[in-house]
Amino acid sequence: MAEPRFRASWKRRTSLTVRILAVNIIALGLMAGSLFYLDSYRKQLFEERFKLARAEAEIAAAGLARAAPDERVAQLIAVGNAQQLRLRLYDRNGKLALDSFALAPPSFTLIDPASQGWWEHGGRLIDRGMRLVLGSETAEPYRDPVIDRASAWPELGLAASSGQAAVAARSAPDQTPVINAAVPVGSAGELLLITRNARDITQSVRDARGTLALALAVTLLISIQLSLFLARTIVQPLRALVRAAVRVRLGRERAVEVPRLPERGDEIGLLARALSDMSRALRQRIDAVESFAADVAHEIKNPLASLRSALESLEKVEDHQLRAKLTAIAAHDIKRIDRLVTEIAEASRIDAELSRTQFTPIDLLVLAQNLVEARDERGENGQARVRIAPHGSGPWDVPGDEARLVRVLENLLNNAVSFSPIGGEVAVNLERDDDRLHLSVTDQGPGIPAEARAKVFDRFHSLRPDDEDFGKHSGLGLAIARTIAEAHDGTLTVTDRPDGKPGACLVLQLPATAEEVEEE
Repeated sequence: MAEPRFRASWKRRTSLTVRILAVNIIALGLMAGSLFYLDSYRKQLFEERFKLARAEAEIAAAGLARAAPDERVAQLIAVGNAQQLRLRLYDRNGKLALDSFALAPPSFTLIDPASQGWWEHGGRLIDRGMRLVLGSETAEPYRDPVIDRASAWPELGLAASSGQAAVAARSAPDQTPVINAAVPVGSAGELLLITRNARDITQSVRDARGTLALALAVTLLISIQLSLFLARTIVQPLRALVRAAVRVRLGRERAVEVPRLPERGDEIGLLARALSDMSRALRQRIDAVESFAADVAHEIKNPLASLRSALESLEKVEDHQLRAKLTAIAAHDIKRIDRLVTEIAEASRIDAELSRTQFTPIDLLVLAQNLVEARDERGENGQARVRIAPHGSGPWDVPGDEARLVRVLENLLNNAVSFSPIGGEVAVNLERDDDRLHLSVTDQGPGIPAEARAKVFDRFHSLRPDDEDFGKHSGLGLAIARTIAEAHDGTLTVTDRPDGKPGACLVLQLPATAEEVEEE
């Protein structure tokens, strides 16, 4: 369990800007590791130069073996000047016989580091650092012996014993390579040593390293700029969203707007619009809760005031008939409060319960038939006759919660029955329109005026018949029904009767079950 906590802590401590920069710089750091592969390039150059030195030594030795004694001097000078070499010939006793640098002006000169500029010192410092990091062996310094004899050069002894060319590398004072190649000359026991200061190897490696370092530096600069640009395009809008979200959470700015970033079509734009919609919906929900609380307080206050007045008067009244009347008023107010509390509790938990409910296919026709039969048995339809009339063959399945849909139909039927005249008819019609089902409840009452149709769904709004007992309805029935309908992705509206006759028509529209739509 410790590792997940460590990872979460690391993520909390590190900003997106730092992570973006780190990812890009780490990638470039891995590319910078290619600088170390220049060591293999340097070794390859040495191998090629060793082969060249062997070939040059063998060719020069073959020429000296065939040349007459008086031609050797000219041959040594010519080869040394042409190839920028130093050639030394040792006799069979190991004594230096001929030296091209003594016979003619030297064809190259070892450079004194003290005479060079700071950039050369820097190059040597980098060379030493690279060798230290790579663990490369450092060549021994090149020094001319005080007494120049064959025994002073181990490669001459190796060539003499093996009869083949031997090559060795040493380091000049300026840390450039000095390559010696030793080879036997003829069969008289003479030995030839050629020397070259291969400064071009060092320069080639430094040039390649400098070019790569420059490319990496430019790439690093571009990568940092792009990383910062990317960080700005990601982090800045996220910070704006965070600030807006904090203001919404603290509630310090009632009308704060979460930026929607309409110009962005990427995931951040989608997130911004989602947060904006969420904050707007949350604000609407908060406003609805506050309004609902105010309405509840207002509605409960009226029966409580009536109840208090009746109880206070009850103590002062001696007349038994008046006391009985006040007691009836108090009982009526208690029932009204109980009804209000029940309806309010029902209305307040509908959204929460439906958000957790798993909808199942429900046959709306069967549901309506069963409900009407149950109401007839309980006498809840009064003296009105309820008729169910499906139009079409269905199917009538909708996804939903059966208990909640029963509540919707109960409220619609209660409303229609209460406004129906004695012997009137309440029609429950079902129709199917592609992927929507329409269930309408029509009565023969006075109807609902056009200007009042939007208000009938408001909480605690009650437009009741004149002969109905006051307080019998809470004014939440249609509001609850619409809330349940909308939670089922449906609608509940008021229209005129289709036949043009007097009366109200409430239409419930619900989406049909998807499987049923596919089968059609």
